Amino acid sequence: MNRVVTKPGRDTRWNRFLYGFFRQLIANPLRLYTRGTVDGKHHLPDGAFVLAPVHRSYIDTPISTWVQVRRMRYLGKDSMWKYERLGKLFTAMGAIPVHRGSIDREAMKRCIDVLSTGQPLVLFPEGERKDGLTVHPLLDGAAFLAAKADVPLVPMAIAGSDRVMPRGAKFVYPRKVHIIVGEPFKVETNDKGRATREHLSEATQRLHADIQRLYDQALAHIG
Repeated sequence: MNRVVTKPGRDTRWNRFLYGFFRQLIANPLRLYTRGTVDGKHHLPDGAFVLAPVHRSYIDTPISTWVQVRRMRYLGKDSMWKYERLGKLFTAMGAIPVHRGSIDREAMKRCIDVLSTGQPLVLFPEGERKDGLTVHPLLDGAAFLAAKADVPLVPMAIAGSDRVMPRGAKFVYPRKVHIIVGEPFKVETNDKGRATREHLSEATQRLHADIQRLYDQALAHIG
């Protein structure tokens, strides 16, 4: 399939308007419907950062917008950009196309470009949606992008989204959702300012531990 090529998208007034409009239309009503609560918003840094949430449901993307009003950027399957007009709309709302199943260097470059302009990026480090109470092994992508752009990495737990919209469900249920944003940290680098494989591995291991701890706390909160 040929993907419609789109630019990363600057944080323009029009883009912020579209993002805010759809946030009001979808994310805010969803928060009321699920009695959604958020702890730890004060941990979010100013400027660019990589937000790394646990991923249990398709609705984790709109749910993650609860943590702040400011426009954040997201990765989306490149099939969403099949039609040019829709592709432009998705880009304006913050999405970045990525080809699953292989290393998409173009998507990685776009993510770095986005972070370099001061925009936050949401990246689910487990990769695809997972199941269960245990955080699955994480990919190094979140740590790599945070190190490459020299921005903080922020762990986050979303508990209850799998009850709101379970795998295979066609209905959104009014179940409780709770988010906890953890403390940000920087990926360590060598004396040349570069993150080695060991640095990325250590950062990913720390991220995994932080997300699991936050996820356990968030699950306990919703009961």
